[in-house]
Amino acid sequence: MSQKRDYYEVLGVSKGASDSEIKKAYRKLALKYHPDKNPDDSAAEEKFKEAAEAYEVLSTPEKKSRYDQFGHAGMGQGFGGGAGMNMDDIFSQFGDIFGGAFGGSFGGSRGGSRVVKGSNLRVKMKLTLEDIANGVKKKIKVNKLVNAEGVTYKTCSNCNGTGRITRMAQTFIGAMQTQSTCNVCQGAGKMIDKKPAGADQNGLKRQEEVIEIEIPAGVEEGMQLNVRGKGNAGPFNGVPGDLMVVIEEIEHPELKRDGDNVHYEAVVSFMDAVLGASVEVPTISGKAKIKVEPGTQSGKVLRLRGKGLSNVQGYGSGDMFVHINIWTPTKLTKKEKEIIEQLKDSENFIPNPENKDKGFFTKMRDMFS
Repeated sequence: MSQKRDYYEVLGVSKGASDSEIKKAYRKLALKYHPDKNPDDSAAEEKFKEAAEAYEVLSTPEKKSRYDQFGHAGMGQGFGGGAGMNMDDIFSQFGDIFGGAFGGSFGGSRGGSRVVKGSNLRVKMKLTLEDIANGVKKKIKVNKLVNAEGVTYKTCSNCNGTGRITRMAQTFIGAMQTQSTCNVCQGAGKMIDKKPAGADQNGLKRQEEVIEIEIPAGVEEGMQLNVRGKGNAGPFNGVPGDLMVVIEEIEHPELKRDGDNVHYEAVVSFMDAVLGASVEVPTISGKAKIKVEPGTQSGKVLRLRGKGLSNVQGYGSGDMFVHINIWTPTKLTKKEKEIIEQLKDSENFIPNPENKDKGFFTKMRDMFS
C-alpha cells in the first residue's frame, strides 16, 4: 500500500476543522503551488495535486466520513479518493472557489474556458464472503454516454470561446463587472458544429462497455468504490465522470460476519461433548478440524486465530469463533431411556458448575480483552 500523508496534515488543518476552514486552507495551498505561478516546477505541481486530492475528500461529507473511519484504505483502490487526478480534473471540479485568481483562468484549461466533467454513474455489486476475504476482480457491463465519432466543434458564439459571460452593471458606487459561466457551452468555450445521427445535443451517445474492477480484501456492506474516469463522457470532449460501485454482501449460509471476525455455530452430539471428538467446521476458505475436549459445555467458544477476514486497512486478519451448541435428543428408544435412567442419579451427571465454567458473555469479553 502506497504511503500517503494524512489529508488533514496536507491541508494543515485539524480533524475537527469546519468546511470553511478546509476550503480556506486548500485555496491558500493551491494559490501557492498553482502551475501558473510555478512554471516547469514538477515538485510544485505534485503539491498542487496533493492538496486537490485532500480537498476532494475532506470537502465531501460522505468521503470525509469514510476517510475518518477507514483512512487511506477506504480511499485507495479507487475508493472515492483523488488518486490519479490530472489538471483538467482539478480545474473542472474546484476552479470556482478561486474567483478571479490568475486573471479568471484558474477554473478552466488555462485559456479562460473550462473543461466540462461528465456525470457519474452508480451501480451495485454483490459479493460473497469468499470474494470479500480474498479480494477479487469483477467485470461489469455499464451502459454509459461516450463521445460520438465524427463530432466536430466550433467556437461558442455566445462567449466567443472564453467560456464566460461578462456583464457590466451600474450600482450606487459605480460600474461593476461580473462574470458567469456561459449558459450555452457550459463554460467549455465551444459548441457542436456537426454531429452524426444518434448523438445528443452534446455530441454524446449511449454505448455498453465492460469494465474490470479490482475489489480489495476486507470491504464492507455499503462501502462505495469510486472508479475514476469510467462514468459518462464529458460534453465537448471534457473530463469523464466516475463510476461509483456500492458494495452489497451476499449472506453466507453458515458463517456470520462481525467486522473482521466471523462466527459459526457448531452443533455437536451429547456423546461427543462428553467423550470428546474431532469436529469439522466450515471456514471462509474451506474447512478446518476443531478438537472438542471431553466434558465440553454448551456455549463454549473456540477461537481460530487468523481465520477471519483481512482488514481493509491492511492491519492483519480477524479471527473465527466457533460456538459450541450441544444437541439434546428429542426422541429415545425404550432401551436408550433405560440406559439414561441408570445414569440419571450418577454423581457425574448432576450439574455442578464451577467458577471456571464461565458464562457466554464473560467468555466473549475475555476473548476480546
